[in-house]
Amino acid sequence: MTATAGRHARHQLDAVIHSPVRFSIVAALAGVDEAEFGHVRDIIEISDSALSKQATQLEAAGYVRMRKGYVGKRPRTWLSLTADGRQAYARHMQALRAIAGDAT
Repeated sequence: MTATAGRHARHQLDAVIHSPVRFSIVAALAGVDEAEFGHVRDIIEISDSALSKQATQLEAAGYVRMRKGYVGKRPRTWLSLTADGRQAYARHMQALRAIAGDAT
């Protein structure tokens, strides 16, 4: 029996999203329109610098938008998924479900 390249669902996994931290960021943002940087940091249990680095990679891929502003005089950053990010997350989740389904 020979394997056919591209037929297994793993070929549909998104390499950008597949990293555990980036996956956690995208998953956290999938259910909201926008989230404050500190909130995302806290719910995925990561440092500011690590979140900044990973969010920047997601932004470079076109999956996340970072918006900077102020609350009073305090600077804040908000993160949101772009339309491309939402589509990539949905495809990635579909591939994960297909892989899990194939294993059972």
